[in-house]
Amino acid sequence: MTQYSPLRIFFKTVVARAYPRVIATWRQVAWIFFDMAFPIVGSLAMVLVYQGLHAPRQYLGFVVMGGAMLAFWQNVLWSMATQFSWDRGNGTLELYTIAPTTFEAVLLGMAVGSMITTTIRAGVILVAGSLLFGISYASGGALAAIGVFLLTLAALYCLGMLLASLFLFYGREAWHLATALQEPVNFLSGLYFPVRALGSYVAGGASLVPMTLGLDAMRQLLLPGTPVFIPVGLETTIVAIQVPLYAVLAGVALRFLETRARSEGKLVTRWE
Repeated sequence: MTQYSPLRIFFKTVVARAYPRVIATWRQVAWIFFDMAFPIVGSLAMVLVYQGLHAPRQYLGFVVMGGAMLAFWQNVLWSMATQFSWDRGNGTLELYTIAPTTFEAVLLGMAVGSMITTTIRAGVILVAGSLLFGISYASGGALAAIGVFLLTLAALYCLGMLLASLFLFYGREAWHLATALQEPVNFLSGLYFPVRALGSYVAGGASLVPMTLGLDAMRQLLLPGTPVFIPVGLETTIVAIQVPLYAVLAGVALRFLETRARSEGKLVTRWE
Protein backbone atom coordinates (compact mmCIF):
# COMPACT_ATOMS: atom_id res chain seq x y z
CA MET A 1 0.00 0.00 0.00
CA THR A 2 1.16 3.53 -0.78
CA GLN A 3 2.02 5.50 2.35
CA TYR A 4 1.14 9.18 2.30
CA SER A 5 2.48 11.81 4.68
CA PRO A 6 0.05 13.24 7.28
CA LEU A 7 0.32 16.66 5.64
CA ARG A 8 -0.67 15.29 2.23
CA ILE A 9 -3.59 13.37 3.75
CA PHE A 10 -4.71 16.58 5.47
CA PHE A 11 -4.79 18.60 2.25
CA LYS A 12 -6.34 15.76 0.22
CA THR A 13 -9.10 15.57 2.84
CA VAL A 14 -9.72 19.33 2.60
CA VAL A 15 -10.03 19.09 -1.19
CA ALA A 16 -12.23 15.99 -1.01
CA ARG A 17 -14.69 17.57 1.44
CA ALA A 18 -14.71 20.95 -0.34
CA TYR A 19 -15.41 19.53 -3.79
CA PRO A 20 -19.01 18.32 -3.19
CA ARG A 21 -20.09 21.66 -1.76
CA VAL A 22 -18.60 23.61 -4.65
CA ILE A 23 -20.31 21.37 -7.22
CA ALA A 24 -23.62 21.31 -5.34
CA THR A 25 -23.71 25.10 -5.16
CA TRP A 26 -23.54 25.59 -8.91
CA ARG A 27 -26.13 22.88 -9.53
CA GLN A 28 -28.66 25.03 -7.67
CA VAL A 29 -28.06 28.52 -9.02
CA ALA A 30 -31.29 29.72 -7.40
CA TRP A 31 -29.71 29.18 -3.99
CA ILE A 32 -26.95 31.64 -4.86
CA PHE A 33 -29.53 34.27 -5.80
CA PHE A 34 -31.51 33.89 -2.57
CA ASP A 35 -28.32 33.77 -0.46
CA MET A 36 -27.44 37.19 -1.87
CA ALA A 37 -30.90 38.76 -2.09
CA PHE A 38 -32.21 38.19 1.44
CA PRO A 39 -29.17 39.61 3.32
CA ILE A 40 -29.17 42.66 1.06
CA VAL A 41 -32.77 43.39 2.02
CA GLY A 42 -31.91 43.27 5.73
CA SER A 43 -28.84 45.48 5.34
CA LEU A 44 -30.63 48.02 3.16
CA ALA A 45 -33.42 48.29 5.73
CA MET A 46 -30.90 49.36 8.37
CA VAL A 47 -29.31 51.82 5.94
CA LEU A 48 -32.69 53.44 5.37
CA VAL A 49 -33.18 53.75 9.14
CA TYR A 50 -29.89 55.65 9.48
CA GLN A 51 -30.76 57.82 6.51
CA GLY A 52 -34.11 58.65 8.07
CA LEU A 53 -32.33 59.66 11.27
CA HIS A 54 -29.83 61.79 9.30
CA ALA A 55 -26.95 59.87 10.84
CA PRO A 56 -23.34 60.58 9.74
CA ARG A 57 -22.38 59.01 6.41
CA GLN A 58 -19.95 56.53 7.98
CA TYR A 59 -22.87 54.89 9.78
CA LEU A 60 -24.18 53.74 6.40
CA GLY A 61 -20.81 52.13 5.85
CA PHE A 62 -21.09 50.39 9.24
CA VAL A 63 -24.26 48.64 8.08
CA VAL A 64 -22.90 47.61 4.68
CA MET A 65 -19.65 46.21 6.10
CA GLY A 66 -21.53 44.50 8.92
CA GLY A 67 -23.90 42.85 6.46
CA ALA A 68 -20.95 41.53 4.49
CA MET A 69 -19.27 40.06 7.59
CA LEU A 70 -22.55 38.50 8.70
CA ALA A 71 -22.30 36.13 5.73
CA PHE A 72 -19.05 34.71 7.08
CA TRP A 73 -20.39 34.29 10.62
CA GLN A 74 -23.39 32.38 9.30
CA ASN A 75 -21.04 30.19 7.28
CA VAL A 76 -19.03 29.40 10.40
CA LEU A 77 -22.15 28.75 12.47
CA TRP A 78 -24.04 26.56 10.02
CA SER A 79 -21.24 25.02 7.91
CA MET A 80 -18.84 24.21 10.74
CA ALA A 81 -20.31 24.45 14.24
CA THR A 82 -23.40 22.32 13.55
CA GLN A 83 -21.83 20.10 10.92
CA PHE A 84 -20.80 17.14 13.08
CA SER A 85 -24.21 17.04 14.73
CA TRP A 86 -25.85 16.77 11.30
CA ASP A 87 -23.27 14.20 10.16
CA ARG A 88 -24.09 12.05 13.17
CA GLY A 89 -27.71 12.05 12.11
CA ASN A 90 -26.98 10.90 8.55
CA GLY A 91 -24.40 8.29 9.58
CA THR A 92 -21.21 9.81 8.14
CA LEU A 93 -19.62 10.86 11.43
CA GLU A 94 -18.62 7.28 12.20
CA LEU A 95 -16.76 7.16 8.88
CA TYR A 96 -14.81 10.30 9.80
CA THR A 97 -13.79 8.69 13.08
CA ILE A 98 -12.26 5.57 11.51
CA ALA A 99 -10.79 7.35 8.47
CA PRO A 100 -6.99 7.97 8.49
CA THR A 101 -7.41 11.74 8.66
CA THR A 102 -8.28 14.44 11.20
CA PHE A 103 -11.53 16.12 12.16
CA GLU A 104 -9.89 19.48 11.54
CA ALA A 105 -9.27 18.60 7.89
CA VAL A 106 -12.88 17.47 7.43
CA LEU A 107 -14.28 20.68 8.96
CA LEU A 108 -11.89 22.91 7.05
CA GLY A 109 -12.80 21.24 3.77
CA MET A 110 -16.50 21.79 4.37
CA ALA A 111 -15.89 25.43 5.25
CA VAL A 112 -13.69 26.03 2.21
CA GLY A 113 -16.29 24.40 -0.02
CA SER A 114 -18.96 26.85 1.08
CA MET A 115 -16.54 29.78 1.07
CA ILE A 116 -17.15 30.51 -2.62
CA THR A 117 -20.82 31.35 -2.21
CA THR A 118 -20.10 33.11 1.07
CA THR A 119 -17.52 35.37 -0.57
CA ILE A 120 -19.86 36.10 -3.48
CA ARG A 121 -22.66 36.92 -1.07
CA ALA A 122 -20.48 39.23 1.03
CA GLY A 123 -19.04 40.90 -2.06
CA VAL A 124 -22.47 41.59 -3.55
CA ILE A 125 -23.71 43.11 -0.29
CA LEU A 126 -20.61 45.33 -0.03
CA VAL A 127 -20.60 46.49 -3.66
CA ALA A 128 -24.37 46.90 -4.05
CA GLY A 129 -24.76 48.74 -0.75
CA SER A 130 -21.80 51.03 -1.44
CA LEU A 131 -23.02 51.94 -4.94
CA LEU A 132 -26.66 52.42 -3.99
CA PHE A 133 -25.93 54.77 -1.11
CA GLY A 134 -22.73 56.41 -2.32
CA ILE A 135 -20.50 55.08 0.44
CA SER A 136 -16.81 55.84 -0.01
CA TYR A 137 -13.86 54.24 1.75
CA ALA A 138 -10.39 55.44 2.63
CA SER A 139 -8.10 53.83 0.07
CA GLY A 140 -5.06 54.33 2.28
CA GLY A 141 -6.24 51.72 4.75
CA ALA A 142 -7.28 49.12 2.18
CA LEU A 143 -4.22 46.85 2.43
CA ALA A 144 -4.24 46.91 6.22
CA ALA A 145 -7.98 46.20 6.23
CA ILE A 146 -7.45 43.16 3.98
CA GLY A 147 -4.85 41.85 6.42
CA VAL A 148 -7.21 42.32 9.36
CA PHE A 149 -10.00 40.65 7.37
CA LEU A 150 -7.88 37.54 6.72
CA LEU A 151 -6.86 37.36 10.39
CA THR A 152 -10.49 37.67 11.43
CA LEU A 153 -11.55 34.86 9.10
CA ALA A 154 -8.79 32.60 10.43
CA ALA A 155 -9.88 33.23 14.03
CA LEU A 156 -13.55 32.77 13.14
CA TYR A 157 -12.98 29.39 11.52
CA CYS A 158 -10.83 28.20 14.41
CA LEU A 159 -13.70 29.19 16.71
CA GLY A 160 -16.05 27.26 14.41
CA MET A 161 -13.95 24.12 14.86
CA LEU A 162 -14.16 24.50 18.61
CA LEU A 163 -17.92 24.98 18.50
CA ALA A 164 -18.32 21.88 16.29
CA SER A 165 -17.10 19.59 19.05
CA LEU A 166 -19.04 21.44 21.76
CA PHE A 167 -22.28 21.32 19.77
CA LEU A 168 -21.89 17.59 19.26
CA PHE A 169 -21.88 17.02 23.02
CA TYR A 170 -25.43 18.42 23.19
CA GLY A 171 -26.86 16.09 20.56
CA ARG A 172 -30.16 17.28 19.18
CA GLU A 173 -29.81 20.62 20.93
CA ALA A 174 -27.15 21.73 18.42
CA TRP A 175 -29.76 23.34 16.17
CA HIS A 176 -31.14 25.36 19.08
CA LEU A 177 -27.65 26.37 20.20
CA ALA A 178 -26.81 27.64 16.72
CA THR A 179 -30.05 29.59 16.54
CA ALA A 180 -29.50 31.00 20.02
CA LEU A 181 -26.01 32.22 19.08
CA GLN A 182 -27.02 33.96 15.88
CA GLU A 183 -28.94 37.06 16.94
CA PRO A 184 -27.01 37.77 20.18
CA VAL A 185 -23.71 37.61 18.29
CA ASN A 186 -25.14 39.83 15.55
CA PHE A 187 -25.92 42.40 18.24
CA LEU A 188 -22.78 42.06 20.37
CA SER A 189 -20.48 42.17 17.33
CA GLY A 190 -21.80 45.62 16.45
CA LEU A 191 -22.76 44.62 12.92
CA TYR A 192 -24.91 47.70 12.40
CA PHE A 193 -23.44 50.20 14.86
CA PRO A 194 -20.07 51.14 16.41
CA VAL A 195 -18.75 48.63 18.95
CA ARG A 196 -17.97 51.51 21.31
CA ALA A 197 -21.72 52.02 21.82
CA LEU A 198 -21.87 48.75 23.77
CA GLY A 199 -19.73 50.11 26.59
CA SER A 200 -16.39 48.84 27.85
CA TYR A 201 -17.60 45.77 29.74
CA VAL A 202 -20.10 44.46 27.21
CA ALA A 203 -17.80 45.15 24.26
CA GLY A 204 -14.93 43.49 26.11
CA GLY A 205 -16.98 40.34 26.60
CA ALA A 206 -18.16 40.45 23.00
CA SER A 207 -14.52 40.53 21.90
CA LEU A 208 -14.39 36.77 22.52
CA VAL A 209 -15.99 36.54 19.07
CA PRO A 210 -13.21 37.59 16.65
CA MET A 211 -15.67 39.36 14.37
CA THR A 212 -16.25 42.06 17.00
CA LEU A 213 -12.72 43.46 17.04
CA GLY A 214 -11.93 42.52 13.45
CA LEU A 215 -14.91 44.40 12.05
CA ASP A 216 -14.25 47.40 14.29
CA ALA A 217 -10.63 47.55 13.13
CA MET A 218 -11.63 47.39 9.46
CA ARG A 219 -14.13 50.19 9.99
CA GLN A 220 -11.51 52.40 11.60
CA LEU A 221 -9.20 51.77 8.65
CA LEU A 222 -11.76 52.29 5.88
CA LEU A 223 -14.30 54.70 7.36
CA PRO A 224 -12.75 57.89 8.80
CA GLY A 225 -14.62 59.22 11.80
CA THR A 226 -15.48 55.81 13.22
CA PRO A 227 -15.86 56.02 17.03
CA VAL A 228 -12.79 54.29 18.48
CA PHE A 229 -13.32 51.45 20.94
CA ILE A 230 -9.63 50.55 21.23
CA PRO A 231 -6.79 51.36 18.79
CA VAL A 232 -6.53 49.37 15.56
CA GLY A 233 -3.13 47.96 16.47
CA LEU A 234 -4.38 46.50 19.74
CA GLU A 235 -7.51 45.06 18.10
CA THR A 236 -5.40 43.41 15.41
CA THR A 237 -3.05 41.95 18.02
CA ILE A 238 -5.92 40.44 20.01
CA VAL A 239 -7.44 38.87 16.89
CA ALA A 240 -4.02 37.48 15.94
CA ILE A 241 -3.72 35.89 19.41
CA GLN A 242 -7.19 34.37 19.07
CA VAL A 243 -6.12 32.40 15.97
CA PRO A 244 -3.68 30.02 17.74
CA LEU A 245 -5.73 30.12 20.96
CA TYR A 246 -8.92 28.83 19.34
CA ALA A 247 -6.94 26.46 17.13
CA VAL A 248 -5.34 24.80 20.17
CA LEU A 249 -8.64 24.64 22.06
CA ALA A 250 -10.34 23.15 18.99
CA GLY A 251 -7.62 20.53 18.70
CA VAL A 252 -7.96 19.56 22.36
CA ALA A 253 -11.75 19.32 22.11
CA LEU A 254 -11.68 17.31 18.89
CA ARG A 255 -9.05 14.89 20.25
CA PHE A 256 -11.18 14.37 23.35
CA LEU A 257 -14.20 13.75 21.15
CA GLU A 258 -12.30 11.26 19.00
CA THR A 259 -10.76 9.39 21.95
CA ARG A 260 -14.03 9.06 23.82
CA ALA A 261 -15.89 7.98 20.71
CA ARG A 262 -13.41 5.21 20.00
CA SER A 263 -13.01 3.99 23.58
CA GLU A 264 -16.64 4.16 24.76
CA GLY A 265 -18.55 3.74 21.51
CA LYS A 266 -20.78 6.76 22.22
CA LEU A 267 -20.40 8.49 18.92
CA VAL A 268 -24.07 8.16 17.95
CA THR A 269 -25.55 8.65 21.42
CA ARG A 270 -26.03 11.76 23.50
CA TRP A 271 -23.11 12.64 25.77
CA GLU A 272 -23.90 12.29 29.45
